[in-house]
Amino acid sequence: MTASSLTAADLDARFAFAQDLAAEAGDLALSYFRRLETLTVRSKGLQDMASEADVEVEQMIRSRIAAAYPSDAFLGEETGRTEFTPGQGIWVVDPIDGTQPFVNGMTAWCVSIAFVEGGRNRFGVVDSPARGERFAGGAGRGATLNSRPIAVRPAVSVREGLLALGYSPRVTPAAFIEPLGRILEAGGMFTRDGSGALSLAYVACGRLLGYAEPHINSWDCLGAMAVIEGAGGRVSDFLGGEGLWSGNPLLAASPELYPELERLYLGR
Repeated sequence: MTASSLTAADLDARFAFAQDLAAEAGDLALSYFRRLETLTVRSKGLQDMASEADVEVEQMIRSRIAAAYPSDAFLGEETGRTEFTPGQGIWVVDPIDGTQPFVNGMTAWCVSIAFVEGGRNRFGVVDSPARGERFAGGAGRGATLNSRPIAVRPAVSVREGLLALGYSPRVTPAAFIEPLGRILEAGGMFTRDGSGALSLAYVACGRLLGYAEPHINSWDCLGAMAVIEGAGGRVSDFLGGEGLWSGNPLLAASPELYPELERLYLGR
């Protein structure tokens, strides 16, 4: 972790900008969602889709950030990264997290925007336009859902509600099935709806107890992870190693539940 090169006022201005930008991006994505039959969709790999909506929304976000904060770097799922130097602020964006639900007419998708600076996940915004919800927050600045304060649920056991468990073909089925077995044997239950960012946002507002995934990319999770931290939750050290660029495992829950989730998921 390096010292911040930005003042509190600099970060506050970016946080306000990010919320407005997420709203604009959400509106644009929703306009595509309402005319799915016109979209061109392509496969990027096994169970990994992209549509012209993903690309157009990311390009809009990227251009707005470049105009407002030209000294900041950018990392997006669809258009990649700009030149980055250590200590530089970087925006991490998924224009439509949950493309599979999106292209199939389901509402489990969102726009995710995060800002990382000084080695820290400073804040995030998750906009779910098809469901009319916008989550925002960060460590030290609280968290909100549609401008109202939210908090993680202070559960102490996986028996108290639903966990979200993520999976992608980047890992083996066993990496998902073995932890799932331990959670079910402990009396837990799980859900998965196709968007890691949206599921994490639901942890932040207490709808879900926690989230776990053996490997997830930074653009899929950093926005909502910041909201969880603002909501009083605990998250794993995702930015350790090459997490920003290559992804990492992820755990998130209330501070009370986190040790049990870690034990069950990691088997130790």
